[in-house]
Amino acid sequence: MSDASWKSGGLTLTDMRMIDEHGVFVLIKDFLNRINTSDTYLHVSLDIDFLDPEIAPAVGSTVPGGATYREAHLIMELLYESGLVRSLDIAELNPILDIKGQSARLLTELTASLFGRSIIDHHPKRRLGTKTAPPMPLRIRLP
Repeated sequence: MSDASWKSGGLTLTDMRMIDEHGVFVLIKDFLNRINTSDTYLHVSLDIDFLDPEIAPAVGSTVPGGATYREAHLIMELLYESGLVRSLDIAELNPILDIKGQSARLLTELTASLFGRSIIDHHPKRRLGTKTAPPMPLRIRLP
């Protein structure tokens, strides 16, 4: 897709350099502010390939420089706090390549963060726009 075609289609491109320069917080907040309307909901496709292979090795094609543990949780927490997430799919986990369940455990933790669990001891603002994200009970058992 050429620059002109994605720009004329109203799409915004965020590349790794922008993430390096601005950080995930600023970019996710900007994204959420642009879409947070009364009739918008999000589907999250959680592809393990976006994570750094040091923390999630269970992928067929590892590429260094992916999201860190904390960045990934921050993204999930911000999406939860928006109140816009309605569905989730998880992709690209290869259990054969996992090391002692490390990647599967991380995906479970990220899913929990997406649905309201915070990994740090704070009381986040649970509302960014007009929608309030209700607390969601979670029962997750890890081996």
